[in-house]
Amino acid sequence: MSKEKLEMKRFVIRQSLVGKNAIIKVTFKSGKTYEYNHDEAFALMKDKLEAMECFKKYKSYTSSTSIPRVLQENLK
Repeated sequence: MSKEKLEMKRFVIRQSLVGKNAIIKVTFKSGKTYEYNHDEAFALMKDKLEAMECFKKYKSYTSSTSIPRVLQENLK
């Protein structure tokens, strides 16, 4: 299965991308750039995401300033 590659201006986890093995490259306004596997990020954050009202309601989580610390520590 080929990986879908997406470029974003904010960190995002979306229910609609789970299982697609998407690679996301995010470039923040600060100039910092990160690249992450969406499914790996979702797996690391799953329990926290499923407890968040915004994720329950909108099926997505975003951050316009940085990636979550748990991902900074666990993703390459």
